[in-house]
Amino acid sequence: MSLKFDMGTFTAIMGPSGSGKSTLLQCAAGLDRLNGGRVLIAGIELDSLSEQQRTVLRRDSIGFVFQAFNLVPSLTAAQNVELPMRFAGHRPDAYEVAQALAEVGLSDRADHRPSELSGGQQQRVALARALITRPAVLFADEPTGALDTTTSRDVLERLRFIVDRHQQTVVMVTHDAAAASYADRVVFLADGQVADTIDQNPTDRQANAAAVAARMTRLER
Repeated sequence: MSLKFDMGTFTAIMGPSGSGKSTLLQCAAGLDRLNGGRVLIAGIELDSLSEQQRTVLRRDSIGFVFQAFNLVPSLTAAQNVELPMRFAGHRPDAYEVAQALAEVGLSDRADHRPSELSGGQQQRVALARALITRPAVLFADEPTGALDTTTSRDVLERLRFIVDRHQQTVVMVTHDAAAASYADRVVFLADGQVADTIDQNPTDRQANAAAVAARMTRLER
């Protein structure tokens, strides 16, 4: 397959189970090495890098959000957001951390530990942590899979806001047509290949969700 994710766009990756969604994300994010082909992020070819260089690139230029929140239970929300900066050997900037939490609507939860936060709030902390380094691209793997409908909508609206306000590039794997309705483009996979794409207006979410659901139904037959 050949795909390009333009800067400042929100792309949803969908397809039946086993179609290659997670493999695509892992290869694009440099978590898996390729048997062939190329992956470039911000003009840098991943396979040209040593393992240490790939680690640095992932740390500095790629953000990750997963279905599991992966927060450190003993740390506060602010301290969890600081982790990428600490891992990079930088002293956390309190203002930047506060701004990252404000972007996801958690200014008043900075000193709360994960056990004191709802599932949606924990996922928003994970989102702030992924974005604190201002990555070239944010990869999200089923980020709303463990959340209820209302909470999922809140997280997706935060993602959409960050794309629109900061021109953040987001690539999201999802099985949920409602989640895909927030994207600018939906890429459908089948048997490891691109089966179809839909470009959509992210403000027309009801129509988007219906079109995506119909396309998925045809793919799964």
